[in-house]
Amino acid sequence: MILSTNLSLVPLCVDFDSPGDYFLFIFHVMSGISTVLVAGSVVCGIISTRALLTQHRFLFMLNTSISDTLTGCGIFYQFLFDVRDEHPSKNGTFYVLTSLLGVNIMTFLFAQFDRYFAVCHPFFYTRHITTKVVICVIFYTWVHVYSVLVIQRIVPLSKAMEIAAYSRISLIVIIITKLSMTVKLFFVVRFQLLREPPGPERDSKKESLLIIIVVVVFFLLFWGPRMFYTIIQRSVHSMSLPVGEPRTSSGRVENCVE
Repeated sequence: MILSTNLSLVPLCVDFDSPGDYFLFIFHVMSGISTVLVAGSVVCGIISTRALLTQHRFLFMLNTSISDTLTGCGIFYQFLFDVRDEHPSKNGTFYVLTSLLGVNIMTFLFAQFDRYFAVCHPFFYTRHITTKVVICVIFYTWVHVYSVLVIQRIVPLSKAMEIAAYSRISLIVIIITKLSMTVKLFFVVRFQLLREPPGPERDSKKESLLIIIVVVVFFLLFWGPRMFYTIIQRSVHSMSLPVGEPRTSSGRVENCVE
C-alpha cells in the first residue's frame, strides 16, 4: 500500500516494501538537500558580496544558482511523491520545475556570449555591455522560458506541437553554438595569452577562460545525455500521436510543453 503524508493528498513514490525503496527515498532526500545547500550557499555568498555583483560572470552564476536552488527544492516533490509530468500526467507540475533546466541552458549561452565579446571585441564590450544589460538578459531568460510554457498551454493543440518542435530544434542549435564558441574562445584566448606579458589582466583572462570551459564541459557531460534522450523521446512520441490524441483535461498534449 502506498503511504501518504498528512500534509498532502499526493502519495509517496514508494511503498517501502523492500530495502531498495528505502535506498531510493533516502537518495532523493539527500540529493535535494545537497543541491539546495550547495546552490543556496552560492546564492547567499554572491548576494552578500557587493564586489561580486558588479562582475558579469558572477551575475550569470547567481542566476544559475537560483535556478539550481529551486530545482533542488523541486526534487522533494518530483522524486519523493508519485509525480509524472510526461503523458499521461499524474500530479504533474505542468513542466514548471523541469523548465528550470531551460533557464540554465539559456544563461550558459548568454554567459558565453558575454565572454566572447569581452575577449574578441573588448572596445564594444566595454561601451555597450553594462551591468544593466546583463541583468536585463538574465531577466529575459526567465521570461522567455516561461512565456513559451504559458503559450503552449493556451494555443490550439497543433500550434503547441509546432512550438515544441521548434523548441527541440533550438535546443540542438544552442548546444552546437555553445560547443563552437567554447572551442573558438579557447584558441583566441590561448593566442592572446601567449602574446601578453604576465600581469593581472592576463591572469583574469586565463581564469575566465578556465571557468567557462569547465562549466560548459561539465554541464554537457551531465545534462547532455538527458537532453538528447528527451529530444528523441518526444520527437518519436509526437510523430506517433493521432490527431487530437492524447489530450489532458485542459485539452493539451502534456509532452509538448518544454
